[in-house]
Amino acid sequence: MTEEYPRPSADELLARIKAEEAQEKRGKLKIFLGYAAGVGKTYTMLDAARVMKKDTDIVVAVVETHGRAETEALMEGLEVIPRRQINYRGIKLSEMDLDAVLERHPKLALVDELAHENAPESRHAKRYQDVEELLSSGIDVYTTLNIQHVESLRDAVAQITGVWVREAVPDSVIDSAAEIELVDLPPDELLKRLKEGKVYVPEQIALAIDQFFQKGNLIALRELTMRIAAKHVDEQTLAYMKAHAIRGPWPSGERLLVCISSDSLGTRLIRSARRLAYELGAEWAAIYVETPEHVRLSSEQQDQLTETLHLAQRLGAKTVTLQGDSIAKTIMQYAADNNISKIVVSRPQKGYAKGLFRRSLTDQLLRQGENFDIHVVSRGEVMRRSHVPAGAFVVGWQGHLQGLGLIALATALGKLVPEFFAPANMIMLYLLCVLVTAFLWGFGPSVLVSVISVLIFDFLFTPPFYTFTVYDTRYIFTFIVLLLAGLVISFLMRRIHDHAEAATRHERQTSALYALGRDLAASNSLESYVIAIVRRLKETFERDAIIFLPAPTNRGEMEPYADRPDVTVSENEMAAAVWSFQHQRSAGRGTDTLPNAAARYLPLVTGRGTVGVLSLSANDSGRELTIEQERLLGAYADLTAVALEGIQLEEEAHNAKVLSQVLRDAEKLQTALINSISHDLRTPLVSIIGTLSSLQEEGMRLDDASRRNMIQVAREEADRLNRLIANLLDVSRLEAGALKINRQPADAQDLVGAALEQLGDRARARPITVDLTEGLPFASVDFGLTVQTLVNVLDNALKYSPADSPIEIRGRHIDHEIHIEVADRGPGILPQDLEHVFDKFYRIQRPDKVTGTGLGLSISRGIVEAQGGRIAAENRHGGGTVISITLPADESRRSGNGNHD
Repeated sequence: MTEEYPRPSADELLARIKAEEAQEKRGKLKIFLGYAAGVGKTYTMLDAARVMKKDTDIVVAVVETHGRAETEALMEGLEVIPRRQINYRGIKLSEMDLDAVLERHPKLALVDELAHENAPESRHAKRYQDVEELLSSGIDVYTTLNIQHVESLRDAVAQITGVWVREAVPDSVIDSAAEIELVDLPPDELLKRLKEGKVYVPEQIALAIDQFFQKGNLIALRELTMRIAAKHVDEQTLAYMKAHAIRGPWPSGERLLVCISSDSLGTRLIRSARRLAYELGAEWAAIYVETPEHVRLSSEQQDQLTETLHLAQRLGAKTVTLQGDSIAKTIMQYAADNNISKIVVSRPQKGYAKGLFRRSLTDQLLRQGENFDIHVVSRGEVMRRSHVPAGAFVVGWQGHLQGLGLIALATALGKLVPEFFAPANMIMLYLLCVLVTAFLWGFGPSVLVSVISVLIFDFLFTPPFYTFTVYDTRYIFTFIVLLLAGLVISFLMRRIHDHAEAATRHERQTSALYALGRDLAASNSLESYVIAIVRRLKETFERDAIIFLPAPTNRGEMEPYADRPDVTVSENEMAAAVWSFQHQRSAGRGTDTLPNAAARYLPLVTGRGTVGVLSLSANDSGRELTIEQERLLGAYADLTAVALEGIQLEEEAHNAKVLSQVLRDAEKLQTALINSISHDLRTPLVSIIGTLSSLQEEGMRLDDASRRNMIQVAREEADRLNRLIANLLDVSRLEAGALKINRQPADAQDLVGAALEQLGDRARARPITVDLTEGLPFASVDFGLTVQTLVNVLDNALKYSPADSPIEIRGRHIDHEIHIEVADRGPGILPQDLEHVFDKFYRIQRPDKVTGTGLGLSISRGIVEAQGGRIAAENRHGGGTVISITLPADESRRSGNGNHD
């Protein structure tokens, strides 16, 4: 069925644009694909690189020449990144140095043998994962691959050649390739090269010809390779036509669902479903239905199930785990709800007695799935039997023996007191034995008790006695009913037991999540959140847990948090946590990235990005997490991510509130600045402009004294304006941290004298007393800035004290510091204003309405503190204010100053 592909909508175009932008940042992958070793993949890759060498920055990340002279010749002139040497169990191994390539960051990297399995000490278990990281960093990659290493084709290749290939590359990697170049060579020519020793060393040639390099095998593999390459080109053509709204017809969309179980055939089923989905161009998913019988799976079956689901994920499937009593009904419901068109199942096994009593899943789907296409995949291999611990048989036989003992007790009662046990009563007594056995010892012993009870009832309690012969045919029906009742009771008790265990297991999981949510709700800080999460993880999984959060420095570092303060993390474990955080992917034990790590690392991802990493260490047994544990761990990680995001949002809200208050304060300060400065700037400007205008007018006849007086007024107002502008500039420099301090020894008498000189007539018009201790050490300060500080303090004292009141300046040497005090006899400062007098634009409200900007004392504090000093204000006994300035002393030099007026 086909349909014309419609023109994409606005939302589709937007999504496509975003995807293209993301793709532009990612490197492009080109695969040189061959059907066997020796066809010339590496040679062709190097030859293509040499062509591009002039215009492209190319490095050889790793290339295996296998000693071939022609291949080594092609590497001449190409930059080669030295390999990383790994010492593993006394054997030196060389691997691609991934970090060196990332640091070099070329435009194109050559990576041979994509399916290679890395040494155990490597960051990634497989080389294709190294390539993925290079691509994510924006580096283009050329690589080589043989068809037998494609994950979904391993079964087909094994069927063709009889050789199972261990190294494999997920199909998603091949699908993501921007280009696949087919490297082809006729099979006869390849066999000739093999015999000439151009593919393998001589001692391996005979073995290769016998096991793999047979002409029939090569022809089949060659055809398979061409089909994969052609399919990839077809997919690219379809994608291009859809992107540019070119008219079809187009194949209609298909959705495929593969049903997996815990047996070893799940991986074969997954690969077959992947090939079918690829051929159909269909979306596909893998589903596992967890019934109450799931509790009886052995550890080997659970591991097999986990491996199957992980394989499905690697091959690009969406994995779904559902719970239900009926596998078939659950699958049909999911298929109907998700618009599934095709269902893939495995062929049922033959020779099992349970097939007499229960239809296989395949039969149920064929009968119920009228609206779906059911694809049945052949099993193709013998299922491995699950390993059963030796003790299991002992426990099982104990239950059987105990059930038989119960039957013997009931039979003894019937024989010893026959007057109380008629045949009908014995039937009920035997059914009670079946019920008790099923409840206490399980399904198998109860079935045995059901069969034995029928035989004993026939042998001992129906005439003729002590023989299995039956005279009354009505007893035959009694036997059948007794047997069926016993079997039904056994089956129902097993179902009840399974449901009870499943309910208990689910209740434990729900309780654990509820307890975590309750603990998080009661927490109000990052520390309490971390402690609650880590403790719940340890209780649930019986493993140590650590939460890694980005360091405040934001330099790509992580900080560990646990329920104890002395937690230590090795450098390798920290590297795993950082990698998981940066790439938003799980790493560590049980994954393909840093699999030798001591713990599993899960990124804590929310809609706003990654907030941290959750670490769960391995337990003493070394077993990996089961499906249930992985699902529960995922729920824990989601809750943890949301909780940490809540902490971040709360912190951001607090910061936003503080910033809002700062902006409001800044706005108030700006208003105060404008109101204050507008007056203080205007007043001297008006005086200056008035004076200059009077001097400029020709009609005004001014004598020399009046002219000098007007010029003096203009000069004083200009000085006042200059001080105001200087204060504003100093405020800006202090806030920007641009104030430069030039320390030098300064005599306190010179500092005070220079400040009084700058104040000019205002200082000379007031009685000012200077009292400096004899032999006062020099101060280690910036002379100009310190003089400005004294000018501001003295100006403040002159403005806020009566015109005829004295001002005192005292200087003392106390504890290697110079203390300078400026005291006046003004009205003083109210206690609530003392702590604010050094704030910017703060002015004390006075009835005399003294003008000013409120910047002088603020600037003085900034200058003094920048030089390592202190400044403070206090009220003076008898009225007035004392401003104390403390400056660092230079003990090596002393002045000869004293007291003067």
